[in-house]
Amino acid sequence: MKDSQKENEEIIENDEQCGEVGEQQDIGCIPLGNARHVIHCLNIIGQVEGHYILPPQNKTTKYEHIIPALVAIEQDLTIEGLVIILNTVGGDVEAGLAISELIAGMKTPTVSLVVGGGHSIGVPLAVSAKRSFIVPSATMTIHPVRMNGLVLGVPQTMSYFDKMQERIVRFVCENSNISPKRFRELTMATGQLMTDVGSVIDGEAAVREGLIDQLGGLSDAIESLYDMIENHSEKEVLGNAADGDKPV
Repeated sequence: MKDSQKENEEIIENDEQCGEVGEQQDIGCIPLGNARHVIHCLNIIGQVEGHYILPPQNKTTKYEHIIPALVAIEQDLTIEGLVIILNTVGGDVEAGLAISELIAGMKTPTVSLVVGGGHSIGVPLAVSAKRSFIVPSATMTIHPVRMNGLVLGVPQTMSYFDKMQERIVRFVCENSNISPKRFRELTMATGQLMTDVGSVIDGEAAVREGLIDQLGGLSDAIESLYDMIENHSEKEVLGNAADGDKPV
């Protein structure tokens, strides 16, 4: 009888501790600090919103929210790695490239995982991480730069589109294993999109083309990030030891 009462008291105490740290009671009390490393998850979903506000019914990722979040993650010493989950239809080209450049320039270990779709400007976002993953059922749409609304049919407009397209090609090819020639071929392919030129590729094709590093799911992406964090830490330790051996 005393043993049962003691067990009940322990259960009540554990439940109270769970409530203090804000854990949901229906999934049980998850011990704090039980992960190998502290990582941050960043979602890029829906449409990437840039300089123009999209309708309220649209699911959007606002670049004015993502950019300061990336800065905070990079300078936060408690965050050891960043996993980026992508399920996006694309969006504003300049906003997408700005986010991609920031991710590519981070020292914090990063991995990306494409689930659902990584279309249009989602392609540079997917390859911006130090290692990229895609699930087999995901798709990626590669097409030329296009613009909605009024477009002036003058040579300057075409020159602007060419320069913007070249920026995308250069960034994607510098951060993946696909060649510029092959990426342009996929961009200008006909017969796949009803009202546009371009290509739609699934997860296996994205890896085969060298656009994405590896086929895999969430556990694969996190395990790869853990390995990157541990290798990064080892290099820092070796670097500090080497600096300590140098004469001042």
